[in-house]
Amino acid sequence: MPNASSWSASSPLLLLWEDSSGTRIFLSLLYAVLAISGTLSNVMVIYLVFSFKKLQTTSNAFIVNGCAADLSVCALWMPQEAVLGLLPPNSSSLRSAEYRLLRGGLLGLGLTVSLASHLLVAFNRYVLITKLPSVYQALYQRRHTGCMIGLSWALALLLVPLLPGLWTSGSAQQPPLRQTDGSSRYTALLLALAVLGQTALLLHCYLGIVRRVRGSAKRVSVLNFHLLHQLPFPAAPPPPRRSQRRLSSVSVLLLCCVFLLGTQPLVWVSLLGFFLRPAPPALQAASWLLLCALSALNPLLYTWRSEEFRRAARSVLP
Repeated sequence: MPNASSWSASSPLLLLWEDSSGTRIFLSLLYAVLAISGTLSNVMVIYLVFSFKKLQTTSNAFIVNGCAADLSVCALWMPQEAVLGLLPPNSSSLRSAEYRLLRGGLLGLGLTVSLASHLLVAFNRYVLITKLPSVYQALYQRRHTGCMIGLSWALALLLVPLLPGLWTSGSAQQPPLRQTDGSSRYTALLLALAVLGQTALLLHCYLGIVRRVRGSAKRVSVLNFHLLHQLPFPAAPPPPRRSQRRLSSVSVLLLCCVFLLGTQPLVWVSLLGFFLRPAPPALQAASWLLLCALSALNPLLYTWRSEEFRRAARSVLP
């Protein structure tokens, strides 16, 4: 049976061999809830954007790209984890290395593209607010937008096969080799540093938006890009200038806080395990669960304050 350190370094899957039946059933129910809610919300956002022309903006194209990636986690990976959690720990499905590799590949692909989409959305909004309209138009032509989306998937497809130690665990009968464990620790470190760098860029973009909106409401009002449909705050009716700046800042900061809550626990747990000692398995499982839960929350993060999305949803839902 793998010990805590080998589990932490070599597997992102949250079903621990030593978990009790009650814990595994609880995780299965949690996966089921996240899978259903995440699948419905991601599919709804994709459907609304493709069905309503007013929602077909560049920023929403990146949001749809993230929703498609999140579906590989919510609709393909989470249901398998929910079912496997109800199986006995010595099940042949859990011991199959090929099947674990497939599950890990779905998770890695979805999370990589989803995190890249977060950064693409943030950079798009940063350029939209802080740069001249001509710069935005030149950078976000249809062809350039398609290339950015394609590169996010190409990067994910390139990285996932290179991270076998992170996406697969050792045998259920014996712990992984020491060499594999060391390689997995370095892989986890690189993953943590990559997420940390992505988070720093995302915060730079959104805090730059907050500074610009708070400092110059006039700058926002003269752009002819339907800004309030691209940003996570209400589109109509426009509130007074001071309250608009306050609402804009609160909405952006709330989005950043939810993103940090979902990503940073895994980063610091991975860094702790590399430089000091592995964190308890329950803490590692909780950090991965928060990151995976972000796939179910992403559609709400980017649409809950948009009047256009709410109006489109009301026209579709009974």
